[in-house]
Amino acid sequence: MAQAVAAPVVIAHRGASGYLPEHTLAGYYVAIQQGAAYIEPDLVMTKDGVLVARHENEIGETTDVAARAEYSSRKTTKTIDGQPLTGWFTEDFTLAELKTLRAKERIPSLRPANARFDGMFEIPTFDEVLALLQGVNASRRERGLKPVGVYPETKHPSYFAARGLAMEAALVASLQRHGYRGRQAPVFIQSFEVGNLMKLAKMTDVPLVQLLGASGKPWDFAEAGDPRTYADLSKPAGLAMIARYASGIGAHKDLMIPRKADGTLGEPTALVREAHAAGLVVHGWTFRAENYFLPAEHRAAGAPPEKGDLAGELKRFLALGMDGFFTDQPDLGVRAAAR
Repeated sequence: MAQAVAAPVVIAHRGASGYLPEHTLAGYYVAIQQGAAYIEPDLVMTKDGVLVARHENEIGETTDVAARAEYSSRKTTKTIDGQPLTGWFTEDFTLAELKTLRAKERIPSLRPANARFDGMFEIPTFDEVLALLQGVNASRRERGLKPVGVYPETKHPSYFAARGLAMEAALVASLQRHGYRGRQAPVFIQSFEVGNLMKLAKMTDVPLVQLLGASGKPWDFAEAGDPRTYADLSKPAGLAMIARYASGIGAHKDLMIPRKADGTLGEPTALVREAHAAGLVVHGWTFRAENYFLPAEHRAAGAPPEKGDLAGELKRFLALGMDGFFTDQPDLGVRAAAR
């Protein structure tokens, strides 16, 4: 039977990325002002071992690097988690070099208004993101408000570890420098890989979240020949395993309510109920307002960039008992959650 959630957590997916280029300090700050409970930076490594916030280590889509003649020779093709990818990669740049670049909108065809900010913002380090939160939360404490939390994701940790750029120690050290310790700290660390989270479970007490894709398997499973997929991890035995090292799951929407062939939402699965039975919280991803991303019955009239009924979609998922959700439009998510 469906259950209502008293206070679903609103997680600003890459900042207020429906309104500004993702993974910028400005985007995170706007998300905070819109009422997000957590901001979510994806983390990758620089050549000199610094954690920075980018959607991927390939930065051709999210910065102006392609227009910078001094870096043209660094364009290359690499294999990232088994897939060939051509572009420019953070691990080939020092932090000082990355700081000369500027962010740009990743999907301008769907978010043309965001492109007006192209060239305005730097690539932030994880420490800079935490410093932003530290300043914001000092002001919030004075007003008796709860702190805004941070929800970092380790991107391709096995890939970076194989290149001498292991992420775990740097991540834990950054969090501890800014006071994030213990189970009650306003932080979740998330990853699509299992081994990365198991290592982190031995290094920190902060809550960990196992991300579950709609298909495929964790890359470290693939490398090790482990046959288990994300679908397997979504079953009771897999959830019980996750509960031994993590506090929750970050579940693709399709694992909770699959879409039918016509693009509308189908019947819910038992994932939320079974995850709760295993003692895990459930945070769903990713909820976006544009028609392009919405189920057919919640789209508005018009083109893919037009905004439809995000609140209607969220209502279906929150009725399952989902504990929180990632969204590109935190203001709309906060209003939907409040209902």
